[in-house]
Amino acid sequence: MVNTELIEGLGVSDVVDAMTMRFQHKAHVIHLDSPDSNRVLLGPAVTIGFLPVRKDLMDPERHSLGPAFYRAIGEDDPTGKVLVMASNGHANSSLGGGTKLSRVQNHKLAGILCDGQLRDYEELNSYDFATYCKGETVRAGGNEIQPYLANVPVCVDSVTVVPGDIVFARGTTAVILPVDAAESILENAREIMNKMDSAKDLMASEDPRQVLSQGSSEI
Repeated sequence: MVNTELIEGLGVSDVVDAMTMRFQHKAHVIHLDSPDSNRVLLGPAVTIGFLPVRKDLMDPERHSLGPAFYRAIGEDDPTGKVLVMASNGHANSSLGGGTKLSRVQNHKLAGILCDGQLRDYEELNSYDFATYCKGETVRAGGNEIQPYLANVPVCVDSVTVVPGDIVFARGTTAVILPVDAAESILENAREIMNKMDSAKDLMASEDPRQVLSQGSSEI
């Protein structure tokens, strides 16, 4: 598990900057919604991938959220992990609601990240975990998409997420970090944040005439 002290005060942008310095692939997810965006989400990913319904392939006893959830978390202790659900392009479909996702509470996961919609915000907000998705809906999505794969690499809003990757989300954004590099990236992000804070302090006392003069010389 990543030390939670490493994210104290950090913004996702700081972490994305540090991530970009190390790896050049896209790792950020934006335009997220949450029942409570003040809750910070941090933890290793366990994954479920949804696919459009195929009645000839999808046995309800296997390809529904309950069985997929337990295949995703496996036999290890799931405490503190993040359930990552990939809609595979169905951002306006429901991936679950307050009843089925109570399993996240029961098994003490840190929360949920998905690129589809969820139902029952009020109920989800009554749980202890953090939830980030693409918005609230009221219509069930089971006739459109179903969980098909679990504990495999998935694509969330064009970002590859591998089981074990570290998920960090707050506000309306998230970033996915390779587990082996996560702590050092977060440490670098803190250095970046501190440099930005120092820059703000300098800006508070800067001379506008000097800034304008510097800008003129750059043209």
